[in-house]
Amino acid sequence: MHSISSRHNPAYKALKALARDPHARREAGQTVLDGVHLIEACLAAGRVPVSLWLAEGALAKPEIVALAERLERIPRTVLSDALFKDAAPTDTPAGILAVIDLPAPVQPTPLGTVLALDGVQDAGNVGTLLRTAAAAAVDQVWLGQGCAQAWSPKVLRAGMGAHFCVKIAEGVDLMAVLSDTAQPIIATALEAGQSVFETDLRGPAVWLFGAEGRGLSAPLQERASVRVRIPMPGKIESLNVATAAAICLFEQHRQRTRASGG
Repeated sequence: MHSISSRHNPAYKALKALARDPHARREAGQTVLDGVHLIEACLAAGRVPVSLWLAEGALAKPEIVALAERLERIPRTVLSDALFKDAAPTDTPAGILAVIDLPAPVQPTPLGTVLALDGVQDAGNVGTLLRTAAAAAVDQVWLGQGCAQAWSPKVLRAGMGAHFCVKIAEGVDLMAVLSDTAQPIIATALEAGQSVFETDLRGPAVWLFGAEGRGLSAPLQERASVRVRIPMPGKIESLNVATAAAICLFEQHRQRTRASGG
């Protein structure tokens, strides 16, 4: 391992850009993983980071030292705690960062169970949706135009390793792709007469969920072949998009499990 002590070091400046700037990530074709859990998930998926960066103070943490020793064949750099915090993509950095190459683009294929997101901009919501999709064994996640960048450090951290468990297609023209599918296209709507718990969800489907605040765009609402509502007996009129998706996806899983006798 070697150390960097200058903020003007080109490698350090490149790391900081990857952590903060979506344009830098797209140009370099790389992103940053923050923390042991994400790096372990990356390794478990058979992917090896390009480089490893450690905070000086983190060298006292056995789990970080052990991980750095496992990755002795890749460049490993120690930064002062101040430099590390300045480069880290979050306010509470874990003490270890890894740079990885972005995966090859995934082509959206309307087969199996698909979670399609329309303009979901909040990084925490996108990461949580990816984590939920992976937990519910969704086949693909489509991020339409206007969504947060799937492989941004904040989305990765919220996803907790889900990125390595589910196929993610970005920048998808949802209307174009949905014109080629014969699967049911399901959207939630407050005025829908049909409860999600009373709808047959055992087959493959494309689930549509919209952005925070404005919800699903009108053209996509019209494209949906099935509209369902989530019963809410309380005094709240709407749910966070990640919560709504979790209810729907796991209701689908419950119905499939019951149908298979599991």
